[in-house]
Amino acid sequence: MNVDWLREVCLSFPGATEQIQWSSDLLFKVGGKMFAATPLEPAPVFLSFKAEPESFAQLTERPNIIPAPYLARAQWVGLQTKDALPADELARLLRDSYDMVFARLPKKTRETVSSAKPAARQARSKKRAKKKPGRSR
Repeated sequence: MNVDWLREVCLSFPGATEQIQWSSDLLFKVGGKMFAATPLEPAPVFLSFKAEPESFAQLTERPNIIPAPYLARAQWVGLQTKDALPADELARLLRDSYDMVFARLPKKTRETVSSAKPAARQARSKKRAKKKPGRSR
């Protein structure tokens, strides 16, 4: 598991975006709200994400998983190592985090995110729509 894998998983969710913040942290957001964060430089926590209250308690009892620094009161967990969770379980937990954050967005923001086209598709359709100036017949 690495940053490229995290980017692929997190950006596959509808309306998910990425942003570098706090000088060296890569944040994944939906509707402007963070659902996962990973440092781009060596740090004590490899990845942090929001968890359900029941999951938070269960996850933090496992080795190499701690309450996320600064975010534990909001039920965020921090993985201390890249292999703290199997990839399939982590992908599911990241989707759960995204879903929890998405559900708390204002209705208008949720509707905007739900109806938005994926960025790659928008770019392609704009490119096709532009016509080259040429001779008219």
